[in-house]
Amino acid sequence: MTLTTAGVNWITLKTTDTPWEAELMRQMLAAHEIPARVVQQGLLPHFGCVVPATLQVRPQDRWTALLLLSPLDDTNPDSPGASSSFSTDES
Repeated sequence: MTLTTAGVNWITLKTTDTPWEAELMRQMLAAHEIPARVVQQGLLPHFGCVVPATLQVRPQDRWTALLLLSPLDDTNPDSPGASSSFSTDES
C-alpha cells in the first residue's frame, strides 16, 4: 500500500500486533537515518485491547529498511560473525 502525505510517498513495510513493536523498529531505522512512521490501525486502544500498527517508509528506503530489520542468518558458517559449533580439525 502506498500513501502520499505532503508530497511524500509512504509504503507499508510491516504490520505488527502492537504499536510498541512498530515504534521499536522505527527507532532502529531512525538510528540509520531512514525516515519512517508508525500508523495505528483501527480505533484507539482501550482497556488493554491490542491495536495493530504499521511501519511505513519511503519507497526508496524499502530494501535498506528490510535488510536492517531482517533476522541474522546464522545458518551459513562462511558468513562473517557466524559461530560454528563443530570443529574442522581432522586428527
